[in-house]
Amino acid sequence: MALQEQDIKRVKGQGFLLNRGTEEFSGRIITENGVLTAAQMRCLSEAAEKYGNGKITFTSRLTVELPGIAYENITPFIEFVGQEGMVTGGTGSKVRPVVSCKGTTCVFGLYDTQELAREIHERFYVAYHDVTLPHKFKIAVGGCPNNCVKPDLNDLGIVGQKVIKILPESCKGCPSCSMIDNCPMNAISMKDGKAVIDASLCNNCGRCAGSCRFGATEESETMYKVYVGGKWGKRVRMGSPLQKLFTREEVLKVVEKAILLFKSKGESGERFGQTVDRLGVEKVEKMLIADNLLKRKEEILEMETIGGAKC
Repeated sequence: MALQEQDIKRVKGQGFLLNRGTEEFSGRIITENGVLTAAQMRCLSEAAEKYGNGKITFTSRLTVELPGIAYENITPFIEFVGQEGMVTGGTGSKVRPVVSCKGTTCVFGLYDTQELAREIHERFYVAYHDVTLPHKFKIAVGGCPNNCVKPDLNDLGIVGQKVIKILPESCKGCPSCSMIDNCPMNAISMKDGKAVIDASLCNNCGRCAGSCRFGATEESETMYKVYVGGKWGKRVRMGSPLQKLFTREEVLKVVEKAILLFKSKGESGERFGQTVDRLGVEKVEKMLIADNLLKRKEEILEMETIGGAKC
């Protein structure tokens, strides 16, 4: 069949991207947090053989694509994978599928990244699916300052933090200090016979927590550092770090406020980083900490927005 441009555009909105030089498509399966069950993987393997070319590929944002799907097989494919609770999508000027590192099981992970990513997926990918933004909006959830998922190269990036305090009264000034040995940033040193942390070097990775056998460290609950306006691609912009650390409840509010800010202040075709630069990082941070955007949520969501994403 000769595909029409409107047909190609329509199914792209459903998560089916035309394979270059063919009239076949790759169906993009959305994972909530980069996790699929064994049953879902079996379903995808069968779907790849039944409707595609027998192959399964993985994107850089932890979604799964099955290439080689004929146009007439798109609807049967959607129904088939839907039997295991899977859906297609992930395109357009919207909140894009959330990316999470393996902090849930990683020895360096400071919290359950997959659980947080799942909640963000439900609240801001699913619930905001019909909300058009000026451009795509990518969110990354990182478990620690190793930054494996590159949070600072996303429109909004989250990084787990563990703030450590050294208790001078418990520090024995050991010649061989386990806290110093466990610090990958060389942020701990001995001064006047006590271990001290240089805040300008410490990245809150928490590696020194509990390392002192005399109990000279005290750790905070998991906190979250947020980067805004990051972007990879032809024009790279490193995300701007917000100056304060957030609790879990606060960070979910910041995510929503950032989306609302982008919708209300962004211009069609510009990424969030351009919006941040145009408004100024300090002004953006004040808006993301205050609650005015949430108070105006219904008004903002009703605003007409022309999306500018081409891919």
